[in-house]
Amino acid sequence: METHIHSDSLKGLPVQSSTSVVQTNGTRPLVDFARRQANRHLSTPDLLALLRAEAPRFYELAEVVGKWVWVTFPDKQPPEVTARLSQFGFHWNNKRQVWQHPCGPVTVDAVPDDPRTKYGSRHPADLQPA
Repeated sequence: METHIHSDSLKGLPVQSSTSVVQTNGTRPLVDFARRQANRHLSTPDLLALLRAEAPRFYELAEVVGKWVWVTFPDKQPPEVTARLSQFGFHWNNKRQVWQHPCGPVTVDAVPDDPRTKYGSRHPADLQPA
């Protein structure tokens, strides 16, 4: 499931040059794919630090599963949120219904069931609030 965050909620997500999303004239927000690619290689601690500094709302929702970071919403979110997540290096996993970030190279031995049972999970915001 995804979440719908009203644009009022986006005011809490600071826009910074390293992760800003360019809005075009009434079309979908644009993503800087060079920045996205660089963010895809961030380690788990580096990604969490980036989210904590630049997108506290995403940080609060982040769940670390193994070395991956997942962000789950109860409803569909607007294109601005989708673009921001993409800019941070996340991709949508339709099977698990989560936004996930691999935090480094992707391995080919995917876990068919819920990876939380194999790797465990934690919410970093529970230990260090944004």
